[in-house]
Amino acid sequence: MERPRIELRRLRANDAQFADQLAELRRQLSPDGDVVSPRGRELTERVFGQPLSPSAVVERICKEVASQGREAVDRYSQALDGHRLGDPPQVPRQRLEAAHRSVSPEFLAAVRQIRDNIHAFQSAILHGTVVHRPRAGVCLEQRYTPLRRVGVCVPGGAAAYPSTVLMTVVPAQAAGVEEIAVVAPPTPFGAFNDDMLAVCHELGVHEVYPVGGAQAVAALAYGIDGIPAVDKIVGPGNLFVALAKKFVYGTVDIDSIAGPSEVVVIADDSTDPQFAAADMLAQAEHSPGASLLVTWDTEVADRIEDAINEQLRALERCELTIDSLRAFGAVLIVNDREQACAVTDLIAPEHLHVACRDPRQVADRIRHAGATFIGPFTPVAVGDYAAGPSHVLPTGGTARWASGLSSNSFLRSSSLLEFSADALQAIEPSVSLLAEKEGLTAHRQSVRIRCRHVAEKSN
Repeated sequence: MERPRIELRRLRANDAQFADQLAELRRQLSPDGDVVSPRGRELTERVFGQPLSPSAVVERICKEVASQGREAVDRYSQALDGHRLGDPPQVPRQRLEAAHRSVSPEFLAAVRQIRDNIHAFQSAILHGTVVHRPRAGVCLEQRYTPLRRVGVCVPGGAAAYPSTVLMTVVPAQAAGVEEIAVVAPPTPFGAFNDDMLAVCHELGVHEVYPVGGAQAVAALAYGIDGIPAVDKIVGPGNLFVALAKKFVYGTVDIDSIAGPSEVVVIADDSTDPQFAAADMLAQAEHSPGASLLVTWDTEVADRIEDAINEQLRALERCELTIDSLRAFGAVLIVNDREQACAVTDLIAPEHLHVACRDPRQVADRIRHAGATFIGPFTPVAVGDYAAGPSHVLPTGGTARWASGLSSNSFLRSSSLLEFSADALQAIEPSVSLLAEKEGLTAHRQSVRIRCRHVAEKSN
């Protein structure tokens, strides 16, 4: 039986409802969009006895892990994933070594090449200490220090993601992080996946814990018996992982609160429809994944839609991809290139593929995007897997103010200040004046007492 044709919804910039439709699309793509799989909803009702909202589920799990420790992690891991942590809780090192031996030499060669690409780029952009000497007797320094211990969330529900290990662990290593703990669901695609475990071993990461969801995030944040607390949690995950990271922020740092993966493709009559269709399908197969086409040419939109339907037949995750296209796919018909840039800036997509004529000029006019892919031979997949920048990027419009993960995400900065006696005397009047304005006379005195001391010694 022939599959029905997929017709992407079309939003037109000239329609009175365009702004509202765009706002709703952005809401769907944020963590507030409540994108939960049917299995996730069924599990929630079975475990908690009522259809709690994802936020309520996460709050309950995190609070119980904070107060009850490993007992709560085991309880929720058993209820949600059918697995309890062992003793010790991490995947045995022998299992990592066996996984490393089991994968093909070609796979390990690719992993090493990608690791080197990532490490070279992340090392090149790494912040270094800055020393500023604005005048005699003043030394101001900004120092960057790597975090001591970080946790990495690796998804493992519907597919295995060894690339996530590379794109999170290698930037941390480039920054100089000493300890890295990986958590992944106790599934054949997660903590029991040979490819993922082999990459961990290849990178020298031997703390791998078979626990997922909000309970994994809480265990990393608060620390439990067998899993010491971390300073920062990074990596993608489903809505429950994203909301758990939001809940524990403040106890630890996090990279972002990620929603569904997304791409905006800007196309015109120079765009190869097959290329654009492939890029949109690549994002949709994440399921959930949002694929948005922005163009000012309806014939181009028609050709790309035809190519999408043609290519769908050959996809392994065809049904999931179709579901994603129907829920989160759209064609945005704008008036011209200028409006395409304005609309894209408003969306602030995770991935932006500028596939139209003069792509560099168009890209330079768009301020907000997590990562921008320029021209016909730079598909998003090359950034997802191999180029060097991390594929952990801001989603749901947060690229307006958030940045993608990088080696610098694993540094904390601190300032060092050193004044000589003469330099302190020179700045004392300004400090004293501001202190008086704020009524903080002890602040003023802490400077003046030193200046008087110097003056008395010199007399």
